[in-house]
Amino acid sequence: MQPIQILLLIAAYFGVLLLISYFTGKNSGNDAFFKANRQSPWYIVAFGMIGASLSGVTFISVPGWVEASQFSYMQVVLGYILGYTVIGTILLPLYYKLNLTSIYTYLDERFGNYAYKTGASFFLLSRIVGASFRLFLVANVLQTILFDALQVPFWITVIITILLIWLYTFKSGIKTIVWTDTLQTLFMLIAVGVAIYYVSDDLGIQGSNLLGYVLDSDLSKMFFFDDIKNSNYFWKQFLSGAFIAIVMTGLDQDMMQKNLTCRNLKDAQKNMFWFTIVLTIVNFIFLGLGLLLTEYASQHGITAQKDQLFPTIATQSGLGIGIALFFVLGLIAAAYSSADSALTSLTTSFSIDIIDIEKKYNPIDQIKVRKKIHILFSVTLVLVIIAFKYVIQDESVIAKVFKFAGFTYGPLLGLYAFGLFTKFKVKDSYIPIVCIVSVIISIILNLSSQLYVYFSTENSWETSGKFAAELYYQIGFEILIINGALTFIGLLFLAILKLIRRKQN
Repeated sequence: MQPIQILLLIAAYFGVLLLISYFTGKNSGNDAFFKANRQSPWYIVAFGMIGASLSGVTFISVPGWVEASQFSYMQVVLGYILGYTVIGTILLPLYYKLNLTSIYTYLDERFGNYAYKTGASFFLLSRIVGASFRLFLVANVLQTILFDALQVPFWITVIITILLIWLYTFKSGIKTIVWTDTLQTLFMLIAVGVAIYYVSDDLGIQGSNLLGYVLDSDLSKMFFFDDIKNSNYFWKQFLSGAFIAIVMTGLDQDMMQKNLTCRNLKDAQKNMFWFTIVLTIVNFIFLGLGLLLTEYASQHGITAQKDQLFPTIATQSGLGIGIALFFVLGLIAAAYSSADSALTSLTTSFSIDIIDIEKKYNPIDQIKVRKKIHILFSVTLVLVIIAFKYVIQDESVIAKVFKFAGFTYGPLLGLYAFGLFTKFKVKDSYIPIVCIVSVIISIILNLSSQLYVYFSTENSWETSGKFAAELYYQIGFEILIINGALTFIGLLFLAILKLIRRKQN
């Protein structure tokens, strides 16, 4: 695959996005940028959210997990169904009842300004690191298959990447993204379908037999009930999936901002219902692709694994230019459908939650300030991605930074759970301390979870070593639940202290 072919593909792709931006950006103000004037068709939102939920990391990583983890990821996906049910029946009615632009405004009404700013700040931190990490991975792939051949430095690749996002989002923000995400999701799914066709054809699998081939394979084992200490244990992954969905969709401004563009609550709930069904099917298809890629690699002596499996087979295995072109198209679509909404949600949250743009500025100045903030976060993403490449360099460290950023969703889970399911009042100024301490404890627990626990009735280290493997416990996705529980307990402790002091007085 020649660099000029990739360059033409990217140019055509962004040409279409800019065209969509042109038509959706006419006569647009802040109401269009933040809420799309609450006129988005629910089915368009539902389909577009698929691409935003998966992202470029999922596009590359999920197929690569099958060899080591089989279809265990479906246990997490089934948990998503429970989580999205909670979002549709509890959170969406709350957001529409309060007529929110930023979902973190709820924290201000329930607890006070400190909780409000804390929740928004945790989101901003998580989304900056998360979006930068995803774009970093995709920029690295583009650098390898295209820009290195053109002798373009990585930092210029990054600037071009963010500039293109800024160009088609700076006018209408979420109003444009609702439509561009739909197109990007379509491209991503076509890319997966093309890859399945090419690989299954090479393996000699007929289309009608494809599902049976996947289900009959040992790699398609989906449920794991044997070892509760293992991170693949069903109930750990199922419950984690439920809480991941609640926190990383229901308590995430990026994802919920799209839902809040629907005309009314009923449409938003229909959007969530159909989105859940389609996302479950799409994740199964990704895992099916991973199984086929793993079988293909085994038969053709390809040693690439994990994140390298799909890119290597798509671009270097000799299957043809068709799969290579659609892989690049799908990768770009998956990456940008997540990144563009991240940039818009960062701008929205900072404008509404941090600087109170709607209260402190007149309508004309609001647009000017919002545009400056949009540029600010564009530059921020560029600097963080470049830092990943030139400052940190070690990709394993970058992956850990991304994982730790995910811990910051835990306090949001604890805050909303405490606010929704209790009537207690707490001293608002103490809430940031509780949230920060919860994150620190969660990180320590995660780092120490792989330590062996020894015991012996004789209190002898020499005789207790044989019990180590039996007591080994590996923390997985459930660290999010632990983090949220710590925040909830901390808030409950503050509430009890307040009641005790009130009785004493």
